[in-house]
Amino acid sequence: MKKLKWRLLLLLSVMTLVLSGCGEPFISTLIPAGEVADEQFSLMMLSTAIMVIVVAVVTIIFIYVLMKFRRKGSDKIPVQVEGSHKLEIIWTVIPILLLIVLAVPVVASTFNLADTDPMKKALADDKNGGKDPLVVNVRASLYWWEFEYPGYGVITSQDLVLPTDEKVYFNLKASDVKHSFWIPPVGGKIDTNTDNENQFWLKIDSKRAKEAENIFYGKCAELCGPSHALMDFKVKAVSRDEFNSWINKMKNFKAETVAQTASAKQGEQVFKDKGCIGCHAVSPADNRPEQARTAPNLANFADRERVAGILEHNEENIKNWLKDPEKYKPGNTMTGTYGKLTEEELQALTDYLQSLSVEK
Repeated sequence: MKKLKWRLLLLLSVMTLVLSGCGEPFISTLIPAGEVADEQFSLMMLSTAIMVIVVAVVTIIFIYVLMKFRRKGSDKIPVQVEGSHKLEIIWTVIPILLLIVLAVPVVASTFNLADTDPMKKALADDKNGGKDPLVVNVRASLYWWEFEYPGYGVITSQDLVLPTDEKVYFNLKASDVKHSFWIPPVGGKIDTNTDNENQFWLKIDSKRAKEAENIFYGKCAELCGPSHALMDFKVKAVSRDEFNSWINKMKNFKAETVAQTASAKQGEQVFKDKGCIGCHAVSPADNRPEQARTAPNLANFADRERVAGILEHNEENIKNWLKDPEKYKPGNTMTGTYGKLTEEELQALTDYLQSLSVEK
C-alpha cells in the first residue's frame, strides 16, 4: 500500500512538472501578447518573487532554529527572547516594506489601466464617435458575444477584430446575467454587468500576435449558467490597414446579394420562413435597438473561426448545430425556438449561411 502511495505521489509530481510547461500563445496568460498583459504578468512575477523570498527565509530560519536548539542530552533551556523590542520591530517592519514594494506598482497599474479619458473624449466628439482611438462596445448574453464599432456603424458577433499596436477602448455590459470578458494573453479580465458599464483598454503587440498566428481565444470568466465554459469568442489581431479594409467590407456588405446558387437562395427563404431573421440580423449596420438584438449578428458568419464559438467551422458542424443546438450549448436561447428542418431545408440553410461572407 505504501509503495502504491509513493508511486502515485511520484506520478503526480512528474505530471505537475510536465503540465506546468504546457501553454499556447493564443490562450495562456503566461505568454503575454500586449501592454496590459505585460503589466499584469510583471505584477504576478513580482508578487510570486516576494512570496518565494518570504517562504525561503522562513524555511531557512526554521531549519536553523530546529538544528541549533534541538535537545542535546541536557535540560538546559535556551535564552528566551520573548518581549524583544528589536525582534518585534524587525518582523513588523519587514512585512510593511514588502507590502509597500507590492502595493506601489499595483496601485500605479490600476490607475493606468483604468484611464479611459481618451475614449470618453472620442465618444463626445460627434465627428469622431469612437474611431480614433478605436472604441468597441461589448455586450455579453447567454451564451454569445456582440461587438459593436460605434464609430463605424458596424456590429458583429463571436469574432472580435482588433488592430494591433494601438490602444483599443472597450465599453462592456451584459444583457441578462453577469459575465466576464477575458482574453488571457492580451489582458483582462473585467465583469460585464446588467446595471452599469465597465470600461478599460487593451493593446495587442503585432510581433507577438504573429507568433500566435494572429488569433487569440476569449473566454467568459464568470460562472453564468450551464454553458459558461462554452461561452467563447475569437480575437483576430490585424494591422490597422487590414482592419480598415475589413471595416469597409462590412459597411458595404449587402446580404440580399450574397445568395448566388439556387440552394443558397432557397436557404435565404428558409431563414425568413422559419423566423430566424426575427432574432438574427444579417446586416452589419443593424439599426435595431439593443434590446431587439437577441441573437448573434450573422453578417460575416462564413468568415468566422468557429460555429457557435466552439465548433470547427465546416458544413457538418453547421448542420449539427442547426439540428440540435442544445446538444452543444445546453441552455442556449436558440433551443426550441424554430421548427424542425427537412434535410433539403437543412442543406439549403447551411448553403445560405456559408454565403454570408465579406471576404469572398
